[in-house]
Amino acid sequence: MTDAGAAETFDPLRPRLIRVAYRMLGSVADAEDVVQDAFLRWLDADRDAVREPEAFLRRVVTRLCLDQLKSARVRREHYVGEWLPEPVVEDDPAEDVTLPLLVALDRLSPLERAAFLLHDVFGLGFDEVSRSIDRDPAACRQLAARARDHVRAERPRFPIEKKHGLEIAAAFFSASRTGDMGTLQTMLARDVAVYSDGGGKRVAGIKPIHGISAVMKLHGSLVRFYAKGMSAVVSYGFVNGLPGFVTREADGILQTTALLIEGDQIRAIYVMRNPDKLGHLERTRLQ
Repeated sequence: MTDAGAAETFDPLRPRLIRVAYRMLGSVADAEDVVQDAFLRWLDADRDAVREPEAFLRRVVTRLCLDQLKSARVRREHYVGEWLPEPVVEDDPAEDVTLPLLVALDRLSPLERAAFLLHDVFGLGFDEVSRSIDRDPAACRQLAARARDHVRAERPRFPIEKKHGLEIAAAFFSASRTGDMGTLQTMLARDVAVYSDGGGKRVAGIKPIHGISAVMKLHGSLVRFYAKGMSAVVSYGFVNGLPGFVTREADGILQTTALLIEGDQIRAIYVMRNPDKLGHLERTRLQ
């Protein structure tokens, strides 16, 4: 197979491989780098001996991600404030891995995360998982079971209808930016929580804010800024599978807000403010 033939085989698989890598790493840029590295290895491989290119490349991507996660663990130990994955904004999202699940996956060991994603999310048998992470099938089964126990609570119990979710997101934006505290309070669950990621680059909560009283106080303190028109909607959509919106803030930098909704109440609010994690939105969706 020529290099041109190798690219013809690889290119249709690239989106699926990026999907695997992103769910492993929580970073769009890192996922793209890993998949590009996998392509270079594909060019150097004995491709005529590969019976199933997709399975081969998925194994390569998985192993590269495991190597990346080892260094990511060290970086996370020094991360300022709450860590959230880079936001992926879509009009019609995949619902296999939503933002709360990505956060929960980050607390797993790299091998647990790989086993869970490959088996429970991508539907691979444990024989294939075992070849991907270089562990025997029985060990892979145990890794996936441990991961499942840890993330069970983060799987959506009552997925909201997409149109209704966007309607709630729009109502939340309006109430929070105009200072309609009465309407805002009716939208929030009593145990609502706010998670914000500024990465030490922009103002954000160092720890999550829990409970309706604390969350209402937070939004009350922001009203004077929003009243000056310092937060404008760029688009509504699904942020890592959750209804939400992209805004342009007073400093000119984008921000994403994602809402975990159960019934008609907002259970969690995820705000991405770290400019290092928003650059891909500037480059692609919002050019």
